[in-house]
Amino acid sequence: MKKQKDIDGVLVKQFQSGKKEALALLVKRWHKTFCEKAFWLVKDADVAKDIAQDAWSVIINKIDGLKKPESFGSWALRIVYTKSLDWIKANKKLKNNLDDYNFNNTVITEDENSNTAIKLRLLKALKTLPAHQQMVIRLFYTQEYSLKEISVMLNISVGTAKSRLFHARERLKQLLKT
Repeated sequence: MKKQKDIDGVLVKQFQSGKKEALALLVKRWHKTFCEKAFWLVKDADVAKDIAQDAWSVIINKIDGLKKPESFGSWALRIVYTKSLDWIKANKKLKNNLDDYNFNNTVITEDENSNTAIKLRLLKALKTLPAHQQMVIRLFYTQEYSLKEISVMLNISVGTAKSRLFHARERLKQLLKT
């Protein structure tokens, strides 16, 4: 991991000093990861590619101000994350309407104790959590990020990440008991 950060740091410094080919190497190293991160958030491959492209525009414009070149990865991923959230916010109303329609039209044919029914209950409960708690739950459990990594990605303290995770778990317990 340290070696990867060192490579990124060298490439960023080279680009900052005028070597344009260093940007091509950064793109080669990071573009797929940016697309995957955006896709994980927006669940649309075409939109994810557009978000990654927009993120590169921001990165290119702001990379000269990057004070710690070895932190390029987390800095750039935060830009991708922010761009993804902007897209989600812009499309939230339509997405909520579609989600409600899809969920309300799902027919459960298995008995209440089945795996599918449990998953549906959990998903329904997750959707009732505030967005910031949903994000921490998903990053922690589905993407298996550590609390420290989550705090860097969301630009919050580790304590805040822990608190959000705790409160989300407690709320889910309450919702699933009924």
